[in-house]
Amino acid sequence: MTICYFTATGNCLYVAKSIGGKLLSIPQLMKTEQFEITDKAVGIVCPCYAVEMPMMVREFIAKAKIQTDYFFFIYTYGSGYGEAFCHAKLAAEEAGLDLAYINAVKMVDNYLPGFEMQEQIRTLPQKDVDGQIKKICSDISARKQVDITVTDTNRQQMEMYSNMLAGPILKRTTAQKYVIDDTCIRCGICAKVCPADNITVGDQVVFSDHCEVCYACLHNCPMNALHIVPEQSSARFRNEHVELKDIIEANQ
Repeated sequence: MTICYFTATGNCLYVAKSIGGKLLSIPQLMKTEQFEITDKAVGIVCPCYAVEMPMMVREFIAKAKIQTDYFFFIYTYGSGYGEAFCHAKLAAEEAGLDLAYINAVKMVDNYLPGFEMQEQIRTLPQKDVDGQIKKICSDISARKQVDITVTDTNRQQMEMYSNMLAGPILKRTTAQKYVIDDTCIRCGICAKVCPADNITVGDQVVFSDHCEVCYACLHNCPMNALHIVPEQSSARFRNEHVELKDIIEANQ
């Protein structure tokens, strides 16, 4: 089994590791242009951003040449995923893939403008993340099939969410509006965890125009020197089972 994953704060990396198999970082695959993947089972594990998949994940699926008998898709999310399943179904169809199974794991939502991180972390035990993952692992092991049908109503909902959420939120220039306070020591961690190579660090920290809006730089800054306006608090999050070096290794 092969799992292609995208991670910013470690949630998806933890899910991918828990499912098992050969793990491949989507940012690394994109940078090295390694798009041919063949295995008996191949899955995508990624976060749900503005009730859609990350922009890089969508691009990867379109470019990838995946050959498998069982293609599955797992989202992580914090508050809701809208029509994200339909996005995955359509992306798979456009790539010539039959989406056999899809599911989602409710975890900490790291969307700083909308959620206070300490409150999200406080409610984490109630979500039974490991129980959710265990069920998904059982489903995948049994090669469970889940049929997703995209109706006209689904498409209308997708358009509505796109106009309300994805359009305003998922902008490539987002990081250019981040605020850097005087605690920044220009250590370069923000650049190392960025999956899109959108950050350069020299005498100043410079953000380019291909941001993935994943917030990896915000959540993993060791000095908590990066901020987005507005944000609910200055608290930050990384999955407790994942270390900073794991995020760097995944996204470099």
